[in-house]
Amino acid sequence: MTLLLSNEDVEKAITADDAITATEQVYRELAEGVALNRARSQVYLPAESKSHPGFHYRFKSQEGGSPGTGVWAVRITSDMAGHSYTAGVKRRRILPVATGNKFCGFVILFDIERIEPVAIMPDGVIQKLRVAALSAVGAKYLAPRKPRALGLFGSGWQAGAHLEFLCSLFNFEQVKVYSPDEQHRRNFAESMSRKLGRRVEAAGSPRETLEGSDFIQAATAAWDPVFDGHWIEKGMYVASIGGSDASSKRREIDDETIRRADIYIVHSKEVARLDQSPDIWEAAQKGIKDWDSIHEIQDLLAGKAPGRTRADEITLFNNNTGAGTQFAALGSAVLKKARDMGLGQQIPTGWFLEDVSP
Repeated sequence: MTLLLSNEDVEKAITADDAITATEQVYRELAEGVALNRARSQVYLPAESKSHPGFHYRFKSQEGGSPGTGVWAVRITSDMAGHSYTAGVKRRRILPVATGNKFCGFVILFDIERIEPVAIMPDGVIQKLRVAALSAVGAKYLAPRKPRALGLFGSGWQAGAHLEFLCSLFNFEQVKVYSPDEQHRRNFAESMSRKLGRRVEAAGSPRETLEGSDFIQAATAAWDPVFDGHWIEKGMYVASIGGSDASSKRREIDDETIRRADIYIVHSKEVARLDQSPDIWEAAQKGIKDWDSIHEIQDLLAGKAPGRTRADEITLFNNNTGAGTQFAALGSAVLKKARDMGLGQQIPTGWFLEDVSP
């Protein structure tokens, strides 16, 4: 039987610790050469939507797997994509235009020995968690040993997951959050304070968010850099999730931040090259950072790339893209726990099998 799960099931079946552990393990497999990941593919239909001017149909897919997870994961989304402005800041928007004003995206897990699908689940919750999990893994190796103050940019669903995951790893003395919408960031600070049982402050400006912080995490939908790299101080750790693609050159960190970083670790140089990303590929082309000095996260975990060695180093992690292996790691963990907890619905695996050789 194949297990059909909902977003609510996924939330019940995985914790921050589960997600971080599973993610770190699969990246070690990548470093060992036993896991495989296909770079994310995004295609936009050239013609604008008839019902939604300025927006285009987008199909996105990514896949990967490993022996440790026991699965091959395929994540696909069918989107209506474009952009809008919030408080003068350009942001990507995905419209909920499927039946019932909903989105369409899901993950399929295939057993790598039996070749058949073992689970199908929406990609919404697992998408949020897999980004936060990799950011947490990067922070384990690049942040100060005992960071004092977290400055968080973003007050949306991705920022919430990051705050929860990072607070599960580090005992921050202070947490500040900034986003352009004042009321939204205040509501976020209040709700996360209640959820985490600790004070989260709403900062008044980007500069205030950085001042006194030694750990900076951007988790936004912003199109342009969210702070000025001249404000970065020695010893800071900076992290971003603002990956671009070939048609949307969005970024969260500016050239100055990259220039000042002593260590620059990214998720995928391959995707950065394919997408001509401004904060990785273009930064190297402009001579801001030598391409060979930029390393990938799995090389950091395997000791093939340098991590933080001095307290005064500025370290930078750019979580620049998604990966199918992330969905394999978290999906496998969700599947095991969901089976133990009796979650989801069983559907006949035979629906997906055939007698004819494909």
